Amino acid sequence: MNHRHSFFFSSLLAVGLLQGCGNDSSSDQSGKDSNTGQPSKPDLIIDQDQSSCSKLAEDGSSIVVGSDQNGDPAAPEGASGYRLNNTVKYADKYMVVANTPLAVKAGCEILKAGGTAVDAAVAVQAVLGLVEPQSSTIAGSGFMMYYDAESKTVTAYDGRETAPAAANEYYLVRQDIHDPESPAPVPSARRSGRSIGVPGVMRLLEQAQQEHGKLKWDQLFDQAIVLADHGFRIPGRLADAIASNAAHLALDANAVATYFYPDGTPRKVGETMTNKAYAKTLETLATQGAKAMYSGPMAKNIVAKAGQTVGDDTAQTPITPSLMTLQDLSNYQVKKRTPICTTYRDSYYVCTMPPPSSGGIAVAQTLGILENFEMSKYSPKNPENEGGIPDVMGVHLVSETERLAYADRDKYVADTDFVPLPAKGIASLIDKNYLKQRAALINPDQSMGVAPAGEFNSNAGIDKTVEHGTTQFTIVDAYGNVVSMTSTVEASMGSFHMVDGFLLSNQLTDFSANPVDQTGALLANRVEGGKRPRSTMAPTLVFKGTAPGDFYMATGSPGGGTIIQYVVKTLVGALDWNLNAQQATSLVNFGATNSPNTNIDSSNDQLSLLELIDALKAKGHGISNTAQTSGIATIMKVNIDNQSKYAGGVDPRREGIVLGNGAL
Repeated sequence: MNHRHSFFFSSLLAVGLLQGCGNDSSSDQSGKDSNTGQPSKPDLIIDQDQSSCSKLAEDGSSIVVGSDQNGDPAAPEGASGYRLNNTVKYADKYMVVANTPLAVKAGCEILKAGGTAVDAAVAVQAVLGLVEPQSSTIAGSGFMMYYDAESKTVTAYDGRETAPAAANEYYLVRQDIHDPESPAPVPSARRSGRSIGVPGVMRLLEQAQQEHGKLKWDQLFDQAIVLADHGFRIPGRLADAIASNAAHLALDANAVATYFYPDGTPRKVGETMTNKAYAKTLETLATQGAKAMYSGPMAKNIVAKAGQTVGDDTAQTPITPSLMTLQDLSNYQVKKRTPICTTYRDSYYVCTMPPPSSGGIAVAQTLGILENFEMSKYSPKNPENEGGIPDVMGVHLVSETERLAYADRDKYVADTDFVPLPAKGIASLIDKNYLKQRAALINPDQSMGVAPAGEFNSNAGIDKTVEHGTTQFTIVDAYGNVVSMTSTVEASMGSFHMVDGFLLSNQLTDFSANPVDQTGALLANRVEGGKRPRSTMAPTLVFKGTAPGDFYMATGSPGGGTIIQYVVKTLVGALDWNLNAQQATSLVNFGATNSPNTNIDSSNDQLSLLELIDALKAKGHGISNTAQTSGIATIMKVNIDNQSKYAGGVDPRREGIVLGNGAL
């Protein structure tokens, strides 16, 4: 460990930096107590000289995240479905919200050192790949929405994986992609090398940091390196992922050595583990830049691992290899894309992710349809109680609107570098007149069940992939810049292939496995060499007014195809129902894909949702009432006593926290 890392490790033991907890008074976004209507005391009280990036204990003292002090939010517990009593947190200079405490701390320390939101994003991602590998990896992909406060511009960074150049439309369904009689990849498309895409997230972060960072690149990996070298205590969700994926991980010697004991039993929650190989990888990336992953020894290791033909188990289980080459890695490029931006009720300007994400278009369409209804009339009951119980008409209108948006998404949206959108593209899909016509299809008294797609001429591209391996982090820096980034390994623990301390994703299973529909027509989201699989990730930024400039809100979530529902719920909660950042994030998840069933999240079992469910059934909704593990991370800009503050909300369905800096 070099001198800088040694100094950094020592600093982890010191008490002092920033606080992230507070009293339980509930307050709305105006800073008034929602019970009394009087100005409320903020939940986050920060001594900016001594207590930055630390949690505030009940006695007023600071608790350093990751220190194992009593009350440390990083102290591991068994993975639970829902954490009650989260309250909105406030800061006045900078803030980080993510789904793992140690990653939040790493990002916060970078902001405290004068770094930008993009600098902090690099540090967050580096730690996530270590402590949350079931959801994120440095060899995965990500979408970043970035707001530059100085130029008042929004940029969409696309770091999505690509299919190898040699892949064709049968890549996921045939071992020999040119032989119609060839059997399917083994042990499965996901566990084979065929699911592994050319990684993009490190190239994304490097390019964004070169354009918008202030600190030196090699400073941004320090905390992750220290944690990998000296160890961290296994969080509950990671422990669960290791145990539930044990059989698949057992085929990879690197994964077994990292996550299991010599006798083959999985490491358990709360136990300390190191990842020396990951520390070495981060040292290499810190000194050589992202290019170290795309050429040289690390690139060769990635190609070799993806090309593995038998498992490392004693049975030497056959594995269909990837067709990825070193040329695929060296050719990878990040795409800077034009964001999807639209007004909402003439009061807000919403910017979100364009294709190859389908999520941004669907979010924009949903909002555009909803603004034809007076949604403010349908706010949740008792919002001070975890966001409250949603109103039946609010759920009905949102769900019907999402059915219409998913219908267009399923049929028309894929990687637009390969498959064009219908008509005039995004402009046609989010056109206000078109969306008003779509709104007219909604019956306030009866669910449509399955919605028709809009009348455009294009190929269909249905894909209903489910994933559980994605995460979200949202960051605002002291300069007013904002990052909303969704990062993914695809399904839990990705492809189960591990090399140099990190997992390789199974992102290519986001393509439609079969290249044609039941009529024989080519699907828009079929595999093609160099193509990016369609995603639903929808990191989103909101501004007051009709243009970027007056930042108001940033949010996003993991969740596969349901990401659209999580993001829309949070946006409507804040923009239409005046919920604060935590209430909008905690609010019961609800919504629908283009199917007869409407999702009603049951993760918070302290709320009685039977009346809501019965009322929805009376409107013809089928109900899926399972627990949903969203990972929403929200930051809003609010005014308290004529002072501008940031308000943060973290999803109680995962393990994250909010940290920031300020003085109130």
